[in-house]
Amino acid sequence: MDLFEKCFEYTAAKEAIASGLYPYFHELQTGQDTEVTMSNKENVLMIGSNNYLGLTSDPRVKQAAIEATEKYGSGCSGSRFLNGTLDLHITLENELLRFMRKESALLFSAGFLANLGIISAIATRGDYILCDRANHASIYDGCRLSFAKMFKYEHNNMNNLEKLLQKLGTNSSKLIITDGVFSMEGDLANLPEIVRLARKYNARILVDDAHGIGVLGKNGRGTAEYFGLEDEIDMIMGTFSKSFASLGGFLVSSEPVCHYVKHVSRPLIFTASMTPASTGAALKALEIIENEPDRRHHLIKIADRFRTGLKQQGFTIKEGITPIIPILVGDMNKTFFACKTLFNSGVYVNPVVSPAVPPDATMIRTSLTATHSADQIDRALQIFTQVGQEMKLIPA
Repeated sequence: MDLFEKCFEYTAAKEAIASGLYPYFHELQTGQDTEVTMSNKENVLMIGSNNYLGLTSDPRVKQAAIEATEKYGSGCSGSRFLNGTLDLHITLENELLRFMRKESALLFSAGFLANLGIISAIATRGDYILCDRANHASIYDGCRLSFAKMFKYEHNNMNNLEKLLQKLGTNSSKLIITDGVFSMEGDLANLPEIVRLARKYNARILVDDAHGIGVLGKNGRGTAEYFGLEDEIDMIMGTFSKSFASLGGFLVSSEPVCHYVKHVSRPLIFTASMTPASTGAALKALEIIENEPDRRHHLIKIADRFRTGLKQQGFTIKEGITPIIPILVGDMNKTFFACKTLFNSGVYVNPVVSPAVPPDATMIRTSLTATHSADQIDRALQIFTQVGQEMKLIPA
């Protein structure tokens, strides 16, 4: 059998392209903003970006990236472990540990790599991982790389989690991993109950707060701050590709944990370090996150406006408080067609289909940005209503 046979037989994407419903790899001719030019279509409302605080187009962030490039060059030409550590990396780590109120911080070149590197270093053969079924793909890949035994618990089902913990007992080494804000559903992990169970059954906790840091909490420190549980979370992973308008990932934890990961994590040791531009941009974004809380307040306000408007029009949505607002459709082709029709009408959104969700739980994932105006939200609602009625997603 030819190794490439699976490639030759894969036709799903080409069939979608032929049908005109293929929703992926749209080309951007402008930067990420509230309105973009995409696939040569101008003034498209961007309601499908993780640019939560609107900082990708902020002149201060762009200037910080330019200045870092001018000083350090375009790349680091090596891993953090060898020649690739800049004083700028150390500065960002120090600012992160101060901001997140942890003992230590460690940078990774991407958020995906951060989960691979943290999980595979901390959980090894003979250890156990308890993983929420709705966790991000990078968490699952980190679990596979770790050689630890993984158990999945039903999404946010604390009874299911406790049953698994009971089976493993208190003497085994265990790690509970959860998203803080789940990237597709937009709902929050039940951190208060996870903390209670972890302490009861002697487990450690890793929270992937890629979609929470910068958005939630009085100071923007994320889901743990929102619940008042910062001191109870053993490890927090974050990414710079969302609220921080850059690229990279990080771990904040105790000094011994970060020190250990730094010296045994293969994805860290064998990957080139964050570019100067990404590091400088993230550092400036962190400064803005701390000094401009009105961005978070406006983001939550317009998310509530959009969520309320969708419900009033009759859309079936998942409740929440985050800027991620999924609209339930329940059929893959219908989801693809809805996304295409919305795009043709001037709104970009993301289709969420199997295997990301069960086949009967497909969604249109919308996500908002702090620089969206109320007028833009109302325009998006008008277009959603028109398309929803045409497609019988809502009553006419």
